[in-house]
Amino acid sequence: MMSGETPYHRIGREAPAIGGSVDLLTGLGNARQLRKTVCDLAEERASDPAPFTIGLANIDGFKPINDLFGPRAGDEILCQVAHRLQACAPEGATIIRSENDEFAFVLPLVFERKGAEKVGQMLKEVLSAPFDLGDRNVRLSASFGFAVYPFAGEVFEDLLKSADTALYRSKRRGRGQITVYSQEIAQEMKRATQLEQALRNAIIANEVDVHFQPIVDLRNDAVVGFEALARWCDADLGYVSPAVFVPLAEERGFIESLAETLLRKAAHAALAWPKELFLSFNLSSAQLMDPATSTRLLTIINQIGLDPRRLELEITETAVMADAETAQKIVTELRAAGVRVSLDDFGTGQSSLGRLRDFSFDKVKIDRAFVSRISADRASEHIIKAIVSMCEGLELEVVAEGIEDFSEALKLKALGCGMGQGYFYGKPADAVATMRYLSDRYRGVAAQL
Repeated sequence: MMSGETPYHRIGREAPAIGGSVDLLTGLGNARQLRKTVCDLAEERASDPAPFTIGLANIDGFKPINDLFGPRAGDEILCQVAHRLQACAPEGATIIRSENDEFAFVLPLVFERKGAEKVGQMLKEVLSAPFDLGDRNVRLSASFGFAVYPFAGEVFEDLLKSADTALYRSKRRGRGQITVYSQEIAQEMKRATQLEQALRNAIIANEVDVHFQPIVDLRNDAVVGFEALARWCDADLGYVSPAVFVPLAEERGFIESLAETLLRKAAHAALAWPKELFLSFNLSSAQLMDPATSTRLLTIINQIGLDPRRLELEITETAVMADAETAQKIVTELRAAGVRVSLDDFGTGQSSLGRLRDFSFDKVKIDRAFVSRISADRASEHIIKAIVSMCEGLELEVVAEGIEDFSEALKLKALGCGMGQGYFYGKPADAVATMRYLSDRYRGVAAQL
């Protein structure tokens, strides 16, 4: 800080004097009031500088609720959020509605990270209680981002940007998360942005590859299909795990372009396989929230020339739950075209049995968490046995994921599980290696190589 310069001068008051400082819906202050409150606090402490904290809270999943119940119900929820925040705000705090479903607060008596986290936890619990909409109750959660002045910014815009960065990191980590800005978090977010740009460029350059893992019939160990799995090795970054870049693509809003690029590659590769083998491909939650997904996917496989009956799409229960109505419409349209649909990671969701009742699936994939413990944990064995029996009654096929050794395969066969997948039967391999794998089993394929 330059000599003679107070924190107030650094924080800056340069705001256009446009409109009032009150949010008409909730009666709270608005974004203009947020700036004024922060600047006034900095000026007040100019002679004896002391930290203070600003925070942002964003209502998780507010838009789907607003779309489902209508804007009037959405406004009622926002008013109830405002009332709760005001009622439980710490001493001296100012609560503000900064934009649509986002609230801000200035905390003069919170000086460091632990204090901010404590406030965030308290506010999180307050907002987790049901919201009363008259004839129904709605449960929501909120994500929080905090920034401590002056460590996270001496200029108002920088301080607000730091709080927004912390909030964004919370949203990335899932619902109901709390983050206090730090330099480490800033670096993490910077790396994520660099990774995003590299991935976008890789998609354009067609550098994201597809590998294929065999799925076998456990009765005779014959290959019946392959699951397509995304793989990316960047020239500068090296190998990047799909557990990192797939969620990033979904979060940053370009999962559709990544998925469609991968489906084209996978479908093209599948054309060279024996026609009785199917291609299994994963759909993201974002795709299951887009009504145009079924049309786009069917267009791609028709352009490639892959028979829709050879395509199987895997969806997780978590993805279905994001927008069940749209997901059900997509599943219905795809199955009507001959595409098969399987429920992935079965047993890890909150209401799997309900999903089997409400949706029309062709197959269930038992999560590897159960398969990996089948030899040592009788509870896992009984769970798998129950799933197999239930699916038999529902006329659903069953695939056990993550089979690592012979003993697991033997147990699954004894339990009547129809299909299996895992390193014991084959690791994911690129298209060329997959053709070699098939050449050992099919004469016609060997002749093509």
